[in-house]
Amino acid sequence: MALKISQVDFSSPEQGLDLVFLLNSYALDPMGGGKRLNDYVHDNLISTLAARQDALSFIAYLNGRPVGFANCFEGFSTFACKPILNIHDIAVLPECRGQGIAKAILEAIESEARDRGCCKITLEVLEGNKTAQQVYQAFGFGAYSLDPEMGSALFWQKTL
Repeated sequence: MALKISQVDFSSPEQGLDLVFLLNSYALDPMGGGKRLNDYVHDNLISTLAARQDALSFIAYLNGRPVGFANCFEGFSTFACKPILNIHDIAVLPECRGQGIAKAILEAIESEARDRGCCKITLEVLEGNKTAQQVYQAFGFGAYSLDPEMGSALFWQKTL
C-alpha cells in the first residue's frame, strides 16, 4: 500500500478536482448529509478556499488515487493566546476505510498544527458515527469541559 498525504495546493487543478470529488463523495454519505454538493459549491469551493488565509486541506492518495481528505481552518484561543486548528471535514471513501488512512491524515494535521504553534486541534463528530469516534478517541480526541461540574461543551449551529 503506497499511501501519501499531501497538503492541497489550491492552485493545482488536479488537486482541486480531487478535493471536490472527495468532498462530494462525503456529502453523498449519510454521515455527510446524503446529498450531492450543489453547483455553486462544486464550481467555487477551490477558488474560495484559496482566497482564505485560514484554510488548509489535505488529501490522502492510495496508489495515486484520492481516497480521503480533510478541510481545516485556523482559529484562535483567547484563553491560551495561541492558534487552534479546526478539522471541519474529514472523510475516507467507504471502500478504503479501516486501512489507517484517517489516522495518517490526522497525523499530517497534527504535524501542521504543531508547526503553526497551535494549542489544540478541534473537530465535531455526529453522535451516531461510532466508527469515527473510535478513530478520534484512539488518536487522543475527547469531549472537553472547562469545569466538570458544568458538563462537556456542546456544538450548536444557527443556519443563515
